[in-house]
Amino acid sequence: MSMTVVRTLPYDKWRHFVDAQPAGNIFHTPEMYQVFERANGHRPELWATLNDGGEVVALFTPVRISVKDGPMRYLTTRAVTYGSVLAEPTPEGQEGLGRLLAAYRAESRRRATLFTELRHVSDVSVFRPVLEKNRFHHEEHLNYLIDLEQPLDAIWEQIAKPARKAVERAQRRGTTAEEVQDRTCVAQVHQLLQSTFSHAQVWLADRSLFEAAFDVLAPKGMVRMMLARGDGAYAATTVELQYKGVIFIWYIGWDREYRALYPNDAVVWQSLQWGVQHGYRCFDWGGAGVPNKPYGPREFKSKYGGQLVNYGRATSVHRPLTLALSRAGYELYRKTL
Repeated sequence: MSMTVVRTLPYDKWRHFVDAQPAGNIFHTPEMYQVFERANGHRPELWATLNDGGEVVALFTPVRISVKDGPMRYLTTRAVTYGSVLAEPTPEGQEGLGRLLAAYRAESRRRATLFTELRHVSDVSVFRPVLEKNRFHHEEHLNYLIDLEQPLDAIWEQIAKPARKAVERAQRRGTTAEEVQDRTCVAQVHQLLQSTFSHAQVWLADRSLFEAAFDVLAPKGMVRMMLARGDGAYAATTVELQYKGVIFIWYIGWDREYRALYPNDAVVWQSLQWGVQHGYRCFDWGGAGVPNKPYGPREFKSKYGGQLVNYGRATSVHRPLTLALSRAGYELYRKTL
């Protein structure tokens, strides 16, 4: 079978393949590539396999992320494929994906990247043998999906009583949620996210990532940044990606000082209402942690009902000894956040 692995694609061919595949998601699109391309510390790549007719049969869009520059880049660079792999669910697609991953791993061993993580946002179990063959090992990971193709009243009834009460309290206390219309407000979005990530001692991407998302995606209706306001101050935020009828919660953050205003609940309920009113089919929470391991965000997300799924993730380690050293250093770094 004659196939070629390429590193570039014409925009139209790239976009057509993603649109045509049922599993194609926003992270596979040229637009998201452009977002990551503009963000500090992010270096997106495109890998694709063409058949002998020149048609795309497999696609891979890893983003190499460096927490630190300079010499520390070798200890802090990882690759994340946010939308996982994309390939035709055919023998040709399987073969194309295998060749693509083999070529990618061969190059990664010569670079600074510690490991590559595939974050599955749909069921890719049909490709698991190909992934395992190329040393991408499966890991359990949960998520919640809410069906938006049902009446809003039905969605409300599926929300746990404590969350419904929280929404009602937010409304009584005057907490409102609004969409960001001005680029200058992206700084406020990032500030709220930084508050949450610092409290959790987790690294947050540079503000340039969110500014790029606003610049590239907002004009095409592919992102909504929401801010919840109460007592005259911004108290919570979400960054929601939109593509193929799916609202994907990319980031969520809040200021704990205003927890009594229930801003998180206000912004989530507004997004659910908006999704139903605008014909979206799914509200994707963007991940709910590892099974059987305590995870605070999962407790919050679970109160809003929806289907619990376990699409998992897959990871390939390229430099195991350096990774072990990096993990030890990262624990020290977290304490400075």
